[in-house]
Amino acid sequence: MKPPKSRVEDPQGALFRTELAPLVHAAHPLVRLAGEIDWVGFETAFGSAYADSKVGRPPAPTRLLVALHYLKYTFDLSDEGVLSQWVENPYWQYFSGEKFFQHQPPIDPSSMSRWRTRVGDAGAEELLRESIQAGLRLNLIKAGQVARVNVDTTVMEKNVRHPTDARLLDRAREKLVKLAQAEGVQLRQSYVRVGKQALLQQSRYAHAKQFKRAKREERKLRTMLGRVIRDVQRKVADPSPELKELLALSTRLHQQKRNDKRKLYSLHEPSVDCISKGKAHKRYEFGCKVALAVTSQGGWVLAAKAVPGNPYDGHTLTATLEQASDLTGKTLERVYVDMGYRGHGYEGPIIVNVDKRRRGRTPKSVWRWMKRRSAIEPTIGHLKGHKRLNRNRLKGALGDKVNALLAAAALNLHKIMRALAGMPALWARFLDWLLEALGLRRFSPAPSGAR
Repeated sequence: MKPPKSRVEDPQGALFRTELAPLVHAAHPLVRLAGEIDWVGFETAFGSAYADSKVGRPPAPTRLLVALHYLKYTFDLSDEGVLSQWVENPYWQYFSGEKFFQHQPPIDPSSMSRWRTRVGDAGAEELLRESIQAGLRLNLIKAGQVARVNVDTTVMEKNVRHPTDARLLDRAREKLVKLAQAEGVQLRQSYVRVGKQALLQQSRYAHAKQFKRAKREERKLRTMLGRVIRDVQRKVADPSPELKELLALSTRLHQQKRNDKRKLYSLHEPSVDCISKGKAHKRYEFGCKVALAVTSQGGWVLAAKAVPGNPYDGHTLTATLEQASDLTGKTLERVYVDMGYRGHGYEGPIIVNVDKRRRGRTPKSVWRWMKRRSAIEPTIGHLKGHKRLNRNRLKGALGDKVNALLAAAALNLHKIMRALAGMPALWARFLDWLLEALGLRRFSPAPSGAR
């Protein structure tokens, strides 16, 4: 695939098109933010993701894809939703690097998912890094704020149905029968009718609290799945990779017991973990644990790391602090955590203050900041309520990492936009003039790489 290139506009073809520069307001937060983001740095960072080939059509510009993902997570939209609103919003088009107003979506929604897979979690880290660096350049994130951070973990639930043994057994049989028949395998019996009836009966018995009868129907579903598995194994000596993977998952599901570790909770998302955080309203959550590092003052997200396997909170501290130090480029001095981080094992230069049940004689200088440890909770609430962290719709373990990083980047951008919107227009122009006079502004507010 060719590397992405900027489209050169034809002056004659643009004669009757509407320019965006006179259409948008210069003091709008997105217009000002467009001049603060290092778009050229993204092109350099993502250049290695494309093969230098002359075959095929050049992909969409890097700035367009980065801007679409920023807008998608900042305004909590799907891939289709962000492209639909992009056509109607001139500020979004200006932010994406367009020079003229566009009346059609620039790409297909599927291009966004393929781009996320191409750049991976390292590319998503670059988006989070730039959101932090933009705040530092605008002096919205102070150096003193970066020195003290709060660290905590939360659960990012996967977009899967609540797992029950009966549903999973019936679903595995259904998918296995469908795939085997698509590959030309003549099964002895598909159990389509009796399987559906057994699942309905199991649900009704469980709802009526007739658990012995519900368990009997569940055993029927398990028996049906086992018969289909053995029938396929006998008749297919060399299964295709897709059928082989589904057979392995179905066998794992058929054999797992109630008290087993690392159980299978979803067929299309085998990496989903069952996590208990002690919540009264939600005993178990099915997804992935995410470790966050947030400044004690300001609520800026400096790290967001998805950690599979439901590890102990304390064992995620080292990786979280390393990511925060790498993305900010500054030295962290103190970190404040709750009692779930006791025995964390961190041995770096950062001082770790762990909350304790009996306060004792804590110095006032430490206790003043320890009281702000709970300030990370509303940040987690904002990430879950407005930045797509509550329900992860991206596939696989890579989707977990990318979704957590992009949600964190979107929250930082939202805070920057709020700060820019609250800045008076005259003061904003004076600040721009002062930064340019001092040589501190590196990026032009005008859109670069116009398509």
